[in-house]
Amino acid sequence: MYKELDNFITGCQNTVDYWYDYGCIIATDMLAKFSQKDWEDLVSHVMMKPLEWQRKLAYCMDNSCNEHELNILLSLLSTEDEELFVICVDTLRSYTTPEGKQIIRDNSAIVERVNELIPTAGVAARRVLVDFLEKLHG
Repeated sequence: MYKELDNFITGCQNTVDYWYDYGCIIATDMLAKFSQKDWEDLVSHVMMKPLEWQRKLAYCMDNSCNEHELNILLSLLSTEDEELFVICVDTLRSYTTPEGKQIIRDNSAIVERVNELIPTAGVAARRVLVDFLEKLHG
């Protein structure tokens, strides 16, 4: 299933609207069918993928809010790309379990970077970042 997801994201060169309206739903359904081996393959390849591929993946990883997705999102947060970082933070707002919140809180670099980006972020990104902090500490 990992290879199918990889091929789908790589080949999904349609308009941005297509991805956010339909493509992400298809990718989310693929992720729901992942086996342990698929998750291992994804973990071992995700950081080598192009930036746009990583953005698409991060956008569709809030369906099951499982440990695999959380770990991948946390690894993607090391990016210098502000858009990917905000997408990951946006997706992490779905991780509402006490365990998930604690894992995020334990990584102080995430909260620090969110606080650094808030003053210069655009309106939509600022809302995501502020809401993330509220949900994380609420």
